[in-house]
Formats: sequence, C-alpha cells, structure tokens
Amino acid sequence: MDTVFGISYDGGVVLATDQVNARSILMYQQNLDKIAELSSHSAMGVSGPNCDLVNFSEYISKNLKLYELSNDGAKLSTHAQANFCRGELAKALRKGPFQVNVILGGYDEKAPTGGSLYVMDYLGSCTKAKFGAQGYASNFCLSIMDRDWGEGMDEDMAVKLVEKCIRELEMRFLINQKNFIIKVIDKEGVRTLKYGADPADN
Repeated sequence: MDTVFGISYDGGVVLATDQVNARSILMYQQNLDKIAELSSHSAMGVSGPNCDLVNFSEYISKNLKLYELSNDGAKLSTHAQANFCRGELAKALRKGPFQVNVILGGYDEKAPTGGSLYVMDYLGSCTKAKFGAQGYASNFCLSIMDRDWGEGMDEDMAVKLVEKCIRELEMRFLINQKNFIIKVIDKEGVRTLKYGADPADN
C-alpha cells in the first residue's frame, strides 16, 4: 500500500512518499520516513514491507558510505549509485529477495539538467526516467505526471505536481494516506520540504 513519487526538474529532483507503516489491517505508525539519504546529494524513496524497507535502505546507504571512506572521499555519481542498487536487488533474487520498489534521485554537476531519477523494482530492473510512481499510486498519478510534466520545469512546478498527485490520491484512492513527506535534492543537497507528521516524533 506504499506510495512513492519522483519528479526530476531543471536543477534537481523531488521525492515524496506516504508516511504510513502498516501491515494487513493494522496501523503501526503514521510518521515513517521512507526516503533514505544515500549521500549529501542523493536519496531514494522505498516501498515495501517495513523490514525489507529498513534493511535495504540501510544496507545501500552504509555500503555507499563505506565506498566513500575507502576511496579518499570519492563519491559515486547518481548513475553509479542506481546501478549498485540495481545490482544488489538482482543479486538478492536467488538468495533472499528484497521485496522493495525504489525511486532513486540525485544531483550531479555533470548531469545536463543537474538532477537525475532512476526507477527500480524488486526484480532488479532499472530505468532512467523524468518522473515515476511506485505502488497503487501509479494507477492514479502516472497519467497526471505524463500530462503535466514538461521540459524546463523548476522546483516550484515540480512540487506543485507532486501535491496535485497527492490530492488525487486523497480524492480517489480507497486507502487513507493522510501524511506525506516531500524532499528536494538540488545543488544545496538533500532537504526536507514538508511532512504530514514529524518523523523524529517517536
């Protein structure tokens, strides 16, 4: 039932997820942060069972940090991070699969528009995209993104598009996902733009 959005724009990426941690008919919490920061200028939104969500997010982020420490502070590009992430998903398929779907975004100075976005599923497929959605939200929101996304979008336009998708879910989706967290990744790094419930309030 998780929802993950990602939209790239000129100068960065916007990631958004719902904040619900639930299983079957039981709600555990409504302030979960499903967007894991991978580096100072990259993050990934993850959907899936909470155990896999936490394990996979921490496994990827800590391995990227280890690479940085082992290579004199050299950081992987967003493209390289996405390929590492995809490789780990594929490797786990025949051992103990991670039941997670991922949208990974980051900012690179060398990228044509600065921001880049990669969409992955639990089977290890990976594609670079201008926008993406994971979970049941894709049934409602991919058409909105396809219609409203355009070249030359700025941060405000990308955030408004995400908020439009959230409003559509509130109106049409059977499940009530009242809290969403939105993060922006640009040349300044990863920052939280807004949230429905404070993730630090546990």
